[in-house]
Amino acid sequence: MEIGIIGLGLIGGSLAKAISQNTDNTVYGYDISDQVVKKAVLVNAIEQPLTDKLLPQCDIVIVALYPQAAVDYVKNHADLFKKGSIVTDCCGIKTLVCDELIPLSEEKGFLFIGGHPMAGLEHSGFTYAKKSLFNNASMVFTTTKGPIESMSKLKDLFTSIGFTNIEITTPEEHDRKIAFTSQLAHVVSNAYIKSPTAREHSGFSAGSYKDLTRVAKLNEDMWTELFLENPENLTNEIDTLIDNLKAYSDAIKSKDSETLKALLKDGREKKAVIDGEIF
Repeated sequence: MEIGIIGLGLIGGSLAKAISQNTDNTVYGYDISDQVVKKAVLVNAIEQPLTDKLLPQCDIVIVALYPQAAVDYVKNHADLFKKGSIVTDCCGIKTLVCDELIPLSEEKGFLFIGGHPMAGLEHSGFTYAKKSLFNNASMVFTTTKGPIESMSKLKDLFTSIGFTNIEITTPEEHDRKIAFTSQLAHVVSNAYIKSPTAREHSGFSAGSYKDLTRVAKLNEDMWTELFLENPENLTNEIDTLIDNLKAYSDAIKSKDSETLKALLKDGREKKAVIDGEIF
């Protein structure tokens, strides 16, 4: 197959490297930075730059841009996609993207399937892209339409580059769950590191500190867009966390050992249930 990748940052660049180096597919790539495109060609991440002339040859197009930019790109190039081709994205929110692009794809004769690779780093850009980024990761697709053959084609492609779990869901369910599993974690990490004590952590921190602060080094442009496109789901999760934290704070302030012990026990047991250790 001929595959086009739009955006050669961490995710798009890693997809390009993984597909080029692990499959027999031909990969073309586009990025707003000519230097990135040249580097991608030099390291054999892509065969050649993706142009409007090559776009109609692509069997699959993967758009690895921020949500609104992804929507704009597909809208602006809708007439160039091959009839019957598959277009997917890598955005961290799905309702906005799918609501805009599924009707358009039906009108123009290509198939749009929302996508979200559940992988990443605290760094961004092609410099950090690597073909192993998706090893043992989950790939989420959001669609209720399209022939089963198209989904099988996508599944085969993504499993061939390291993904070991393919999830199919709706855009709405994706956004509800991702507010907890990803977006809340970034909010908490980013807020946690703002404690004045953080500047004094050296020599007094270990794994728990590193785990909790890793994603504080986020890309504020991208995450602002993601948060504001999923406000109800994310604020529900933030408010739930605030309520839970207040319960701990109140118990500690009042030196209520029984309540505190119960809260801690409840959290420990919930974690064990989620991990499948307790049924």
